[in-house]
Amino acid sequence: MKILVTGVNGQLGYDVIKILKNKKDVEIIEADKDNCDLTDEKATFEFVKNQKPDAVIHCGAYTAVDKAEDEKEICMKINKNGTEAIAKACKEISAKMIYISTDYVFSGIGEKPWEVNDEASPINYYGLSKYEGEKAVIANLKKFFIVRTSWVFGINGKNFVRTMLNLGKKMNTILYIVNDQIGSPTYTPDLAKLLCEMVFTEKYGIYHGTNEEYCSWADFAEEIFKLANLDVKINRITTEEYKTKAIRPKNSRLSKKSLIESNFSLFPTWKDALKRYIKELKEHNEN
Repeated sequence: MKILVTGVNGQLGYDVIKILKNKKDVEIIEADKDNCDLTDEKATFEFVKNQKPDAVIHCGAYTAVDKAEDEKEICMKINKNGTEAIAKACKEISAKMIYISTDYVFSGIGEKPWEVNDEASPINYYGLSKYEGEKAVIANLKKFFIVRTSWVFGINGKNFVRTMLNLGKKMNTILYIVNDQIGSPTYTPDLAKLLCEMVFTEKYGIYHGTNEEYCSWADFAEEIFKLANLDVKINRITTEEYKTKAIRPKNSRLSKKSLIESNFSLFPTWKDALKRYIKELKEHNEN
């Protein structure tokens, strides 16, 4: 099977490639902004079409949530137009496509976990651009998987865990961390494992893929410091007190019902994932 992976230099793309390299009879095409510039629709379409993959795992995206409020044009170009170009190319060559989306497509209202068919109602521009990408995939393809995820962390990039560890190493640190946004941290090797399993099936549709159990950002930070043996004082604050350019959803809980119904394995808990990540960081001499 010939699989094209976009965003190979990002956290998720990196781990997808790592897993695919251990699979037999798989030819991998690695795409990044040097050979597949998602801001250039025509070039992206031609690149995918000419490579003739059997499947595309589309990890490439614009993910700077606050910056997106100022860089609307480039954000939409990458997340919607680039995705649409890939979907159109996949249609032409009859390839299947996996598109990675986000909890940010939802309004964040309430406490009930979001089901895959719940109404999308993004509250920031990044969420809107990812939802437009979803619509482009659905409009062009029958053979697609849309996998929404949240609070991603992995070895190959910046993330909340790394930020906390760097801040936590400073003397007498007091951190103000949001306690009313609830979701699931997601370890990229666990998500990549699902994608690499999914791509060999024909169980098309929309899925939610995150590590199990929910927490707030403050809970997440507390567990990071506990595992790293760092003595940090956390002051729990509200979303309103922690002002960001982009509005964040308070309810990012995602239901895994669709994964269970299609017999895909659920991920380990986020605490288990974090433990493995801290260990991975130590092995890379970064912690």
